[in-house]
Amino acid sequence: MSSSSSSPCAESGNPSPHPAAPAGARPGAWPARRRCRDVFWLVVFLLHLFLFGGILALAGLNRFRMADRFNISPYLQHGHSNHTAAPPSAGAPEPAPPGPVVTVSKQKAQPSELTETYWKYYGAAGGVGTVLAWAWLAAAAGKRDGGMVVMRAAVHSLTAYLAVVSVLCFWGKHFFWGVALAVGAALHFLYVMSVIDRFPFTMLVLQKAVRMVCELPDVMRVAYAFVLVMLCWMALWSFGVSGIVAMEIPNRGQWWLVLALSVSLFWMGAILSNTVHVIVSGMVFLVLIHGGQAAASMPAKPLRKSLQYAVTTSFGSICYGSLFTAAIRTLRWEIRGIRSKIGNNECLLCCVDFFFHIVETLVRFFNKYAYVQVTVNGQSFNRSARDAWELFQSTGVEALIAYDCSGAVLLMSTILGGLITGTCTGVWTYYTQSDKAIIVGSTSMLIGMILVGLTVVVVESAVTSIYICYAEDPLLIQRCDPEFFEQISETLHQRLQYRSSRARQILNGRLDHLPSTSSI
Repeated sequence: MSSSSSSPCAESGNPSPHPAAPAGARPGAWPARRRCRDVFWLVVFLLHLFLFGGILALAGLNRFRMADRFNISPYLQHGHSNHTAAPPSAGAPEPAPPGPVVTVSKQKAQPSELTETYWKYYGAAGGVGTVLAWAWLAAAAGKRDGGMVVMRAAVHSLTAYLAVVSVLCFWGKHFFWGVALAVGAALHFLYVMSVIDRFPFTMLVLQKAVRMVCELPDVMRVAYAFVLVMLCWMALWSFGVSGIVAMEIPNRGQWWLVLALSVSLFWMGAILSNTVHVIVSGMVFLVLIHGGQAAASMPAKPLRKSLQYAVTTSFGSICYGSLFTAAIRTLRWEIRGIRSKIGNNECLLCCVDFFFHIVETLVRFFNKYAYVQVTVNGQSFNRSARDAWELFQSTGVEALIAYDCSGAVLLMSTILGGLITGTCTGVWTYYTQSDKAIIVGSTSMLIGMILVGLTVVVVESAVTSIYICYAEDPLLIQRCDPEFFEQISETLHQRLQYRSSRARQILNGRLDHLPSTSSI
């Protein structure tokens, strides 16, 4: 959106004056001076970048147009040969002297042993993932309900798609992956059934977030640009992984090396995704605080400054949060889904509550809402996460966040995009290099998930900013969209009533089990 256009907040026609901005938000301008936060994790990330970048370049060049250019294979085979060679038995004749050494020209290596044999598959995976990512964002920004259609399709089709891919794995005699995908399909189906009553409210929040993002086309361009940045790193990553896949490493060494490199790629993708999260959520937060992008109190060049802070002073906090946030969020969704369907089974409820409280403690220090405070106030990640969570708990908005499944729905879109990418690449590999289909298909799935996640996070960032603003001052939401404000406030009231009644029910149940005492 250009600076001369007005946002829906400014066009709502509400004559009430703008409420006072929260003290911690400093909406009049960005903080005058910022310090670099979580510098240790920034240094760790940079060291990781150089170390893994060198490993990837070495592994790819080792088999690029020439087998074993740097003579690495003997070192990989040496430990295996020493481990498997049996000592000669007593009384056995001495082995015959070795014959003449025969050298094989490296120039005549088989095509199946070269990096470029597998690099083309990862190039196709990057192309498919990019098309799916940009198509998802275009669908969300195009038609009025295009994003809702895509999200609903992801929710309802993911179980079926997992089941189909599981059948394909069984057909190809890959029983481990077939069982894993079948279990994933069952877990996804059970989760959807356990939270299906929450989907109307979830879709309401997502629809509002999509509308807000559509009014800020600049932040969508940021997502497109970061997809291209991710593709540049993926070109190097896939180059190195292709060289490793082309090697003959004993004891499943390929899988262990590819697993380590996949963790590195996941961290890199999470960092770029959370960088987009910081930029977009900070921009949406400022628009809500000031009542529109064209407001006189809006800081100058907010998107540019948000981008500047995200890649400089706040980048260490982004690197730190990206290590743990995604895993903790996913675990919390699963435990909440199970906990809501336990009923009166006291033993099972006690076990689930034990894990639930552990995860809730972790969420206090690692949550996605910290990124708003990181970009607006320049705080460290743990302090931002703690402040945001205390704000939600003190205002009761935490009950609304626990009821909302928008993050899970967006994750389903990400997983579906990864599955489509992995399936396309895996099927192609199966018909040309059948023994490498699983390792190429699984890593291609990760590539697709990361690329689609870079665009999906734009909507998730808007959802995050909506909840932060509603907790800071509900009038900010009322000023922008009175109808949405009424709906979200009514849902919050219902959730607080439900929690209160459930707490009374649990307390009464425990009191009934206390031994009766006679009064003196």
